[in-house]
Amino acid sequence: MEARPSRLTAKTILVTGAGRGIGRAIANSLAAEGADLILSGRNLDRLHQTADAISEAGARAHVFQADIGEEDQVLDLFRHIQSRFPRLDVLVNNAGIGEYGPLAEFPTDAFDRIMRVNLRGTFLCCREAMRLMLPQKAGNIINISSVVGFKGYPNQSAYAASKHAIMGLTKALAVEAQPHGIRVSAVLPGGVDTDLVAESRPDLDRACLIAPEDIAETVLFLLTLSDRAAVDQIFIRRTNSTPFP
Repeated sequence: MEARPSRLTAKTILVTGAGRGIGRAIANSLAAEGADLILSGRNLDRLHQTADAISEAGARAHVFQADIGEEDQVLDLFRHIQSRFPRLDVLVNNAGIGEYGPLAEFPTDAFDRIMRVNLRGTFLCCREAMRLMLPQKAGNIINISSVVGFKGYPNQSAYAASKHAIMGLTKALAVEAQPHGIRVSAVLPGGVDTDLVAESRPDLDRACLIAPEDIAETVLFLLTLSDRAAVDQIFIRRTNSTPFP
């Protein structure tokens, strides 16, 4: 049987939060399809682990350490991309943090940390990606949100607020970007087998959770649609959970 050609050959893709979990799975999946990967995150050791695995599989990955909540670090990241690559085809905004607890006892500094990374970081990366993609008249931005981007759970008020805000940003930017040939989508998973979910929902049986690779396949689906199709948002739930309303 003739080998299937790689679907993302020569595409330059930035994945934030690529050091573990969903981000690492996305990076691995896209690299296997021929993309040139830029891996960003705060933990340099984890980023190199992801890059090493990609290299061992015969693909290329470039590491750039950055805290997306810090504007100067995001600007440095995108200046690096502009200096090293002819274009940026895809941004996958995956980086995020979570802190949990009853709202009546939730500290303000924890709320601010969540908003700084989850919302401010996503905004900064979207803005800088748009500045590169607008002259190209092409590009894809995929924001990894969450089931809590449209539902509420106890003890997750701050985290849910950040993910709801990401959905507002995504919806507005999708309309703004469309006339310029740029597609903006959101992926809203529930119950993925990551450290973040284990911390926020210790009641869940990890054997029943969605695999990070399932989210990676969803991102790949969005990036391999024809130019005639656009998907605004995709909800992904555990098969043993209640269907989304």
